[in-house]
Amino acid sequence: MPLLWNCTHISATSATRAKNTEVEFKSALGGFPGSFWETYSAFGNTAGGIIVLGIKEKNHKFTPDHLTTEQVAKYKKQYWDDVHNKSKVNICLTMDEDVSEEDFEGSAILVIRIPRAIYSKRPIYLTQNPFGHTYVRRHEGDYLIDDDEVRRMFADSNIKDYPLDAKAFSHFTLEKDFDDTMIRQYRQLYNNRHEGHPWTELSDLEFFKKIGGYVSNSETGEKGFTLAAVLMFGLEETILSVLPHYYVDFREKLSNDPDIRWTDRIHPDGNWVANLYQFHRRVYMKMAQSLPVPFKLEGLNRVDDTPAHKALREAIVNTIIHARLTAMHCIVIEHYPDRFVFRNPGTLLVSVEQYYEGGTSICRNSILQKMLEFIGEGERAGSGVDTIKKGWASNKWPKPVIRELYDPEQVELTLYLGSTTTKTTTTTIKTTTKEQILHLIEANPSISISEIAEKIGLSKDGIYYHIKQMLGKKLNHIGPTNGGHWEILREL
Repeated sequence: MPLLWNCTHISATSATRAKNTEVEFKSALGGFPGSFWETYSAFGNTAGGIIVLGIKEKNHKFTPDHLTTEQVAKYKKQYWDDVHNKSKVNICLTMDEDVSEEDFEGSAILVIRIPRAIYSKRPIYLTQNPFGHTYVRRHEGDYLIDDDEVRRMFADSNIKDYPLDAKAFSHFTLEKDFDDTMIRQYRQLYNNRHEGHPWTELSDLEFFKKIGGYVSNSETGEKGFTLAAVLMFGLEETILSVLPHYYVDFREKLSNDPDIRWTDRIHPDGNWVANLYQFHRRVYMKMAQSLPVPFKLEGLNRVDDTPAHKALREAIVNTIIHARLTAMHCIVIEHYPDRFVFRNPGTLLVSVEQYYEGGTSICRNSILQKMLEFIGEGERAGSGVDTIKKGWASNKWPKPVIRELYDPEQVELTLYLGSTTTKTTTTTIKTTTKEQILHLIEANPSISISEIAEKIGLSKDGIYYHIKQMLGKKLNHIGPTNGGHWEILREL
């Protein structure tokens, strides 16, 4: 429950720590409460909290047990004995300053602050068996989690050494299981950023080995395309063959009409190859149009790339690289008139406080992170959150809001927009038709003129007029009119 206790009755140190912290009150009249350790496990596995022994709470009313200082001293010693007993709990999370004997209305109490366990120490469990003895905090109560959730905690605890996207699959081939158009597009972007680099001359397979898309371990005998490569460049059926619950979803709700559920949506509907590379670029292109200065292209070079645009790209990247992609629920990004919302499956690997502080980079999908960094998407390790905060602050927009959701477990980031956004964007877009066309093509080289016309709001004849002016200069069309693809020409 949220802290309701009058903090003037505890020490200044405890009061400071208790701010915005969940507090559990437990009566200790009959001895050290047996339920203490369930709450200890739950707090350690979730967001931390404070346990107060010696106060009974009912209906938000607090009644002291009237314990003596001698009783509280005894409970304090018992706590320290038990917390170092592996038969009681697997890890001690507290330090001396986390445990204090205090006074409440003339009654002695024991205040114990339980910090959130770092990801590498979770799960926190009772007895010597994590299965059937691991708890989490949900809705002001301690809940026993099932074996699958325990396994997910163990997987997260080893995430640095065994990232989720490093798993290899030997039965896939580049020719049959991957989107060749997306690979070419990615390599073009890589070449533009790393002109003259030796990797630009490699075959696709050798290039994949360099960026983490293919592994060959002589010691273990493991070889094949990584899950990161499958998610980034794989055909939809390829992805679903290894992750049956894979789904990505962008939802735009800009109308006040209750009969209109979504004004636009990007999700696996059979009209595009729904890998993460395409999803990332399509969603960013769509969302960037709502920022005060729209994204522009001169050839393949960015111009007018504001701090807010960088923040938006970083938020999309973070949603991908921190997602527990093996979960049964999906990545969801939503656009409302006043905000962007990003949700990825899984929990935070750091505390909310550490998230806002920045400088700590721990992600579930480090290979995906590297692949995106190679083409300029995503900041260097530990600086992504700072990029998001600074980008939004540059427009004097509200501070980003991060929170953890449960049932199912998700991390939600909300970026609130300013009131002038739509008006500014609408005015500017009218003068950047060619850039908008190139941006759409960059996101989807197979896009049709009809689709371009629909997204920009011009007639097909109008779109064709602008495309004709760029053909042979900035743009080429490869293959038949129906079924071919566009190719953006690199400026020499």
